[in-house]
Amino acid sequence: MTRRVLILAHTGREESMLAALEACVELHANSIVPVMYADELADMTGYLGVSGVKMEILDRDVTLADIELVMVLGGDGTILRAAEIVRDFDLPLLGVNLGHVGFLAESEREELIQTVAAVVQRKYTVEERMCLDVVVKVAGKVVAHTWALNEVALEKGNRERMIEVVTEVDGRPLTSFGCDGVVMATPTGSTAYAFSAGGPVVWPGVEALLMVPISAHALFAKPLVVAPTSTLAVEVLTRNGAYGVIWCDGRRTVDLLPGARIEVTRSSKPVKLARTQQSTFSERLVRKFELPVQGWRGPSAEESQPTTTQLPIINTLRPKTSLEGPRTGPIPQLPDLRIPPQESQYSGTQGFYGEETK
Repeated sequence: MTRRVLILAHTGREESMLAALEACVELHANSIVPVMYADELADMTGYLGVSGVKMEILDRDVTLADIELVMVLGGDGTILRAAEIVRDFDLPLLGVNLGHVGFLAESEREELIQTVAAVVQRKYTVEERMCLDVVVKVAGKVVAHTWALNEVALEKGNRERMIEVVTEVDGRPLTSFGCDGVVMATPTGSTAYAFSAGGPVVWPGVEALLMVPISAHALFAKPLVVAPTSTLAVEVLTRNGAYGVIWCDGRRTVDLLPGARIEVTRSSKPVKLARTQQSTFSERLVRKFELPVQGWRGPSAEESQPTTTQLPIINTLRPKTSLEGPRTGPIPQLPDLRIPPQESQYSGTQGFYGEETK
């Protein structure tokens, strides 16, 4: 059976086109057919010249149902674009970072050959990432229905006026405040917009939903982490007439008039990410954010459980003279330990620093 890998690249950048051509050459050399969109292939060959690699065109020669894996060459934005394409076809995404942080990417540009080799040898695993189901209502009527892998961000519609909102969890109001916006995110999105807004970093293995206010004018406007079965909602109040806009993964947008309501739940359809490395999420955090870890020793290789020992019993000291029963004889007199008062030499005629007062 012929194996096919779809190559998605940001063809507006030379580095991305060079990486795409290199990946196509390596795949073809290992009897895997590279597949590209017609316009992206035209951009690549038009800029770099025609190559001798046999490639197929998506939606002309093959469909997404014929693809084994999608290799994405670019930053997180390119990966989010790829997620829109493959989400309905249950295809895993394998990202090669050509951007800045690239937290969704599995490897870096200099690891491209090793990444292709892992694909050739099928040395990759697939993990599912939770997505959000987003519904926008106005006067009880659904006006928009979309989804997000990272987050849905409600933002104010103009710079001059903050937006007034009331937040809700599981059908009950929580608090209202003025703000620049509210981010509702997945654990995958906790290192994206929600992280920049001051939200917590949530490990991908944790199933939870996040709500993070942006520059809120309120005492209780803290980031929230709720159960994955919860329903988050934000209503745009009509108090100051300000309108808002929501962005899903920074790609899909809906304008919101005062009175609009956004409801966010866990989506039943996840996005699949391919993994070629077995590094932990902690290692990814350190590598992507260049966190300082100097001085770390780690657990000792010879560390063993200490044996259980008997703790010493401390006996309470008892007074030599028993206080139990009636006392006979005179009560001994205790010595007078009071300090006798001393006469003050202050005459009342001197100032604070010893000057004579008039």
